[in-house]
Amino acid sequence: MKAVALALLAPLAAGGSAARVVDLPSEPKGHLLVVGGGGTTPEMVERALALAGKGKRVVVLPQASAREDAGDGAVSMWKEAGATASSRLDLADPDAARRAVLEADLIWLSGGDQNRLLKALEGTGIPEAIRERYVEGAVVGGTSAGAAVLSELTITGEADLDRLRAGSTGLVPGLGLWKGVIVDQHSLRRGRLNRLITAILDHPDKVGVAIDEQTAVLVSGRRFVVIGRSNVVVLDARKASKGTSAPGEPPAGEGIAMHVLRDGMRFDLDG
Repeated sequence: MKAVALALLAPLAAGGSAARVVDLPSEPKGHLLVVGGGGTTPEMVERALALAGKGKRVVVLPQASAREDAGDGAVSMWKEAGATASSRLDLADPDAARRAVLEADLIWLSGGDQNRLLKALEGTGIPEAIRERYVEGAVVGGTSAGAAVLSELTITGEADLDRLRAGSTGLVPGLGLWKGVIVDQHSLRRGRLNRLITAILDHPDKVGVAIDEQTAVLVSGRRFVVIGRSNVVVLDARKASKGTSAPGEPPAGEGIAMHVLRDGMRFDLDG
């Protein structure tokens, strides 16, 4: 299998330059299931497994959580839904863990703390293996923290939620599977739109995708469809006129596009 390089897992100063990521093909063969947390619905699971092909071998990465039983619920969820095999990924033997990822048809990242997850994977070769399988056709999905790391930049959780302040949303390079996007999760239920607005004004070349609880986007290349019970909000400042703001000052932008989507609606990032 051809090795695929990973985004540098180094901190990115808010308002700084974008993370350096080796380009993926414009149309990877795989798909992404990006869940906003609060529960993964049967329809989400069913559609992801259908895209995983005949093998339906699932590997669950529980490293976002410190709980001893982390990932057990996800392993059972995929087994009960019809996976031919479903197991937790153990990083004690990095070579064996990498082989397990390279043999998987569906790679699932459980919730918890996205910073903990990225730190646990750093230097293991697992992120490179995930990217390789995504390019080849595997489904890669995650919920909550596991969703946040799928995009090019990952929100760390350090942010203002009660105001807009330039440079206040902490970002680090994510796994880089969903290029040109910043994902936020639990967005409406937990009142997090402020931090995503700030993030896209700091990085206007990125599209913000805020996914609420019990809601997901199923991504195929540059397009996605919404699945679930709440909304997805897309914030696009790529064509906006952006004012200059020093760190800590209120940011500004005119002509920012906002799209409020619900179940069944489709969106093209290039459309």
